[in-house]
Amino acid sequence: MAETRTEALHQNARGLDIQAPDAILSSLADAQIEAAKAVRGAIPAIARAAEVIANRLNSGGRLAYAAAGSSGLMALADALELPGTFGIKRERIAILIAGGDEAFKTLAGGPEDDTDEASAALANAGIGEGDCLIAISASGSTPYAVRAIEDARRRGAATIGIANNKDTPLLRLADVAILLETPPEVIAGSTRMGAGTAQKIALNMLSTLTAIHLGHVHDGYMVNLMADNIKLRDRAARIVAAISGRGKDDAARLLEKSGGAVKTAILLAAGAASADAAEKILEGTGQKLRPALSAIEGSKGHKTPVLIKTEPEKGQQGD
Repeated sequence: MAETRTEALHQNARGLDIQAPDAILSSLADAQIEAAKAVRGAIPAIARAAEVIANRLNSGGRLAYAAAGSSGLMALADALELPGTFGIKRERIAILIAGGDEAFKTLAGGPEDDTDEASAALANAGIGEGDCLIAISASGSTPYAVRAIEDARRRGAATIGIANNKDTPLLRLADVAILLETPPEVIAGSTRMGAGTAQKIALNMLSTLTAIHLGHVHDGYMVNLMADNIKLRDRAARIVAAISGRGKDDAARLLEKSGGAVKTAILLAAGAASADAAEKILEGTGQKLRPALSAIEGSKGHKTPVLIKTEPEKGQQGD
């Protein structure tokens, strides 16, 4: 029988309802911090999972998330950010949440037991050979998430399981098992709290490392972002300026010339003959900017200071 830490009573929970508000909030904050620390133990598994996802995406596959309840919300938050932050095309991502669109209004508990819905959602999304599924469940035994990972395996997809209890069906089924061994919740079983916090951190780490493998990050800059609003267009210009050493106005001009592609604009600043030439260089380096810059430098036969280290402007990497 799996240990169900997520259902156990936290050591500081007794008498919680009669404590002073400051004491209650201190307990809640401390529990969140302890939950976050649990992610460190999962770093090796997260690293393996990121490599699997990157390999599937690089080969033309898709990435799917499957979860229910608060775990579904963590999955949704991660998945929806990938196109804007890292330029991963929306059609390459599938989000399977128990209850479907209705879950965004009610988040009812019943659909998490609906295994037929999980099977139908996976089939409708067309997840199979060459793809990768991340299934998330705090308990590690949520029927919707377990069925999704079972079907994904049968259909030939790579599978990653994220759970907060060890030795659970989800982790046993997954090709890569990520155990986030968080302590019991201050409100027993309320996994939107500590377990959800750890899941959010792990998913952030997983998708970010995947993006790094794919060449979408350079020196801590999101060089494959989708600049589809004023804030992100300004951020893109600042990224081009910071990496190339050009002024912001010049960076904006290069971005216009590149059709908004940050990496292409940086290569133009480094001396690429045209946007098409820059894109061909990137194709040859697997979309990785650093070797693309080295290729341009090598073709010149001398070094140009295109990798200027600067401090990002306040708010540059935030939302």
